[in-house]
Amino acid sequence: MRFSREQYIELKTFGRVERQMFVELFGPLVGLAQEWRAQGATEEEISLVAFDWDYVPLAHCGGHTGAMGGSEPKVIEDTPEYRLEKDCLGRTLKLFKKSATIPLPLDYPVKNMDDWRRIKRLFEFSAERVNYDEVAAARKAQAAGALVVAAMPGAFSTPRELMGDEQACLCYYDDPELMQDILQTLSHTTFRVLEMVSAEVVIDQLSVGEDLAGKSGPLVGPTQVREFIKPYYRKIWDLLASRGTLIFQMDSDGNLNAVIDEFLEAGLNALIPLEPAAGMDIVQLRKKYGKSLAVGGGIDKHVLRQGKAEIRKELEYKMQSLMRSGGTVFSLDHRIPNGTPLENYRYYVDTGRELLGLPPRDPLKKGWQRMAF
Repeated sequence: MRFSREQYIELKTFGRVERQMFVELFGPLVGLAQEWRAQGATEEEISLVAFDWDYVPLAHCGGHTGAMGGSEPKVIEDTPEYRLEKDCLGRTLKLFKKSATIPLPLDYPVKNMDDWRRIKRLFEFSAERVNYDEVAAARKAQAAGALVVAAMPGAFSTPRELMGDEQACLCYYDDPELMQDILQTLSHTTFRVLEMVSAEVVIDQLSVGEDLAGKSGPLVGPTQVREFIKPYYRKIWDLLASRGTLIFQMDSDGNLNAVIDEFLEAGLNALIPLEPAAGMDIVQLRKKYGKSLAVGGGIDKHVLRQGKAEIRKELEYKMQSLMRSGGTVFSLDHRIPNGTPLENYRYYVDTGRELLGLPPRDPLKKGWQRMAF
């Protein structure tokens, strides 16, 4: 079903719940399509539209806050197994085509302040970052029911893209001036861009992608969030909240429990995808944080490779009445894993709809949209 902007905002902000929202956040992993075809899947099942997932139409706000300019991206080598390419930051990236959708950096452009100064211009403000044609299109789409979304560069994900995980983590201790300069640049640019955009159209949701945690916990602690990340988040959120923005959502894999309180203090009020395998439990989060934290995802993707009894048990727990009282977008916690039997996935969809009080699937109704935004 197509949700309107108003319905989605009401749901995410614990307002009126007209209908539960059941979505697919990311879609399948590479290779699953071949498995499902061998099991007799239709092309509409392969593309996921046969499952008639809920979605809300999206509109980009027209403001560009990330890196702009730099080296012209180019492909260095392309084989059936992998592709090597250079990106705008000058990094060498390698994509393993048979197992991944995101290329991995093989090198990084920043090791010290001098390196950062050489590419800092890619992150600095310029008037070209605001496309007023896109802003006008967003305003028109919003009037027709679309959700207007603004993206801000991640406070951890951007330094890790520039330096790599290890160096980014060490930078808080070994070179805090470098980390502060990066974040202050991001803050200044993002603020100016979104200040201009939000004067023309209400931004409904501010989104940030971080991926700052693994199964054992986050790569930054409460101290780093308070001292480095919070000032940046708070500056952008306070501006947009004063202009009508209601949702501030972060996308991060891994176990975030140790730093959720600090991110809430920084303005965050929604989290995805909340992986059970990493220790994230959306029911326990709701019991702890109540209406201060909306959630999306949280259904264990690995259970789909087990039996139907295990699938139903997982859904009955995650879809209990507490979670149906608002603030929840029900979904798997990440991509549909390889090895998921098609019959199990069909059962997952149909059982979820049953437990949420949604009508059975109608073959005439088709819809899907990636909902990780």
